[in-house]
Amino acid sequence: MEVSLEQLLESRDRRHELQASLLRRYPRMTLMCVTVVMPGKEKRNQYSLAIAKSAMYALRTATTPLHILFERDLVTGYEAYVLSPMSPIETKRLACRIEESAPLGRLFDIDVIGKDGIPLSRESVGYGPRRCLLCDNDARFCMRNHSHTQEEVLNHIKQLVRECTTNTK
Repeated sequence: MEVSLEQLLESRDRRHELQASLLRRYPRMTLMCVTVVMPGKEKRNQYSLAIAKSAMYALRTATTPLHILFERDLVTGYEAYVLSPMSPIETKRLACRIEESAPLGRLFDIDVIGKDGIPLSRESVGYGPRRCLLCDNDARFCMRNHSHTQEEVLNHIKQLVRECTTNTK
């Protein structure tokens, strides 16, 4: 099912409101929000669900015990909310390690939400920016410059998921 830009913007606003509420509810914990990287108008499909499953497996098997509050499989995309007992900086470092080591880690985002409601950047904890899926440039550079077509990116994502799921069977 395709989603509109308006639906995506509304979903993002609801996600931010939920994050603010969870930060108030759990002031002594660090909040993580997991989403799937899925360009295009279709945010929920067999590939995005496989990526979400991979992300949650990586979090469930992390060296630090994390508390998964809940997961939401929405038409606008998958979301999970996780609590960490570590500081935001330590949690962001863990998130970066997971994103870089999980088989499909390039295809999901683990945002660590600061007490001010703003996600910590990779750079703030000593990691470089995320690399493009198709080349070695900064992913933001390629997105801004439309260096690759949406079809190229989606095909690459599908191929990565197929390779990963075939290798784990």
